[in-house]
Amino acid sequence: MSASRRAFIAGLSAASYSRILGANDRIQVGFIGYGLIGAQHVYDFGNQRDVDLAAMSDAYQPRLEEGVKACGGKATPYPDFRKLLDRKDLQAVVISTPDHWHCLMAMMACAAGKDVYVEKPLSVFAKEGRWLTQVARKHQRVVQVGTQQRSGKHYRMGQELIRTGHIGKVVAAKAGGYRNIVPGFGAPPDGSVPEGFDYDMWLGPAPKRPFNPKRGIYHFRWFWDYSGGQMTNLGAHEIDIVQWYMGHKGPSRVSSFGGRYAIQDSGETPDTQEAIFEYPNMTMSYSLREASAGSRAGHTLEFFGTKGSLQISRGGLTVTPDLKSDPNNAIPQFRGHSAGGPQRSEARPEPWTTAMQVQGSSPEQFDLHVRNFLDCVKSRQKTVADVEDGHRTAVACHLANVSLRLGGRTLRWDPETETLAGDREASAMLERPYRKPWDAVLRSLLA
Repeated sequence: MSASRRAFIAGLSAASYSRILGANDRIQVGFIGYGLIGAQHVYDFGNQRDVDLAAMSDAYQPRLEEGVKACGGKATPYPDFRKLLDRKDLQAVVISTPDHWHCLMAMMACAAGKDVYVEKPLSVFAKEGRWLTQVARKHQRVVQVGTQQRSGKHYRMGQELIRTGHIGKVVAAKAGGYRNIVPGFGAPPDGSVPEGFDYDMWLGPAPKRPFNPKRGIYHFRWFWDYSGGQMTNLGAHEIDIVQWYMGHKGPSRVSSFGGRYAIQDSGETPDTQEAIFEYPNMTMSYSLREASAGSRAGHTLEFFGTKGSLQISRGGLTVTPDLKSDPNNAIPQFRGHSAGGPQRSEARPEPWTTAMQVQGSSPEQFDLHVRNFLDCVKSRQKTVADVEDGHRTAVACHLANVSLRLGGRTLRWDPETETLAGDREASAMLERPYRKPWDAVLRSLLA
């Protein structure tokens, strides 16, 4: 493609861009980050009929080489993602970096005229997601957040069942993630940066720290500088479904308790956490355990309604009816009630609603989520997991972590104004500074 044509495409409006793309019908995609989920995305995008895997970027040279190979050897490698964003022929980028890079990198991509598929959690602190939403809207970019459950067929069926009252009025939801990884991932001393690893670029806007093998590469998730632990990792998926199904923009009150009680390594985020979220006329609880799997090992979400419950995971959904019966029959009898007490009836209990069981497919969810993004790149419509939704989901997770770090303090949140009532200490934790020179990049993006 000539330089003049590249300049022409860069200046196109969203509508005219869509018409030009439709004529060619192939989308040039660049990938930033080739770790666990990055490799999955290369596979899923590579399975699409209208995608060229055109570029790959990673701060760790061995991963960069692996990523290029996974792209069929045709992707141009970029140790510095900014060079990838400079390419005018790329229509979209997929961001699969550690969490602390998600928002800033996505903002830079939007400003460079790219549509963005960005992994969840969208942000590493609450205000970041609002900044990205503003930048994406300003540049009229399509953004898909990697909460792929929204694209699952049975998840969409579950949404319809909830909204049509199949389990009655929903009063609560409960979710959790449980496993046992005791004693943890170790606590090695700080050391030298591995050959081929641009550690300063990997840190990016996060605070400057000595290199430690358990902070970089994969185990970033257990450190507050780069992530929010399993609450923003696993919890984000289930909180996202609750807010999506119920149409809530965010909780009004949040309390969370826990800590790193049992795992003995260098990590900081909790290995045990309980969080309660209050929404209009319902509550949600999220529980995580990293040091005890218990009888409920794995990950599941359950909605509780006045007619029954709906349990849902990536493997499928199950509706379990409650039984309709005389309320007096639910009162304990022991040796019977005295005169004037409630009397049992002979009415036989009947199901309030219809039982259901539907299978799901986790691989299909990834595939459909990518497809939705690509279709929206062409149509310029909002994705099923739009940037605004990803932001609001991440905020709920961050509020739980703020509460935990403040000793379980109850936070009162206004999801309309995105402010905390009467709590300066907690409010100060909704934002954190970027390290130089990335602070200047942020200011230019928000100007």
